[in-house]
Amino acid sequence: QVQLVESGGGPVQPGDSLTLSCTTSGITFNRYAMGWFRQAAGKERELVAAITWSGGSKFYADSVKGRFFISRDNAKNTAYLEMKLLKPEDTAVYYCAARQMTGGVYDYWGQGTQVTVSS
Repeated sequence: QVQLVESGGGPVQPGDSLTLSCTTSGITFNRYAMGWFRQAAGKERELVAAITWSGGSKFYADSVKGRFFISRDNAKNTAYLEMKLLKPEDTAVYYCAARQMTGGVYDYWGQGTQVTVSS
């Protein structure tokens, strides 16, 4: 059974930092690229950051470049999203997802973790 479990979300103030974790099981983690998505209320889900299986290549949405940093620890089957200088517009449910190295779509998804940025 494949499971992706996000953790680390919560309420924070503007300018704060937060690190999300995505712990996986049931997949050969180092054969999957990982992505972090978010969906704000009333908006479509968007890809925030992605990382290849080796960690050698990363993608960031323009809205988070220089503030968010994606990483992974293949020994721990875990992906991370470090978020700095958080803004109210970063408020959303954050999801991690796994995509096979040669795949074009994300095959597995976590349940999401809420991040709320508010003063």
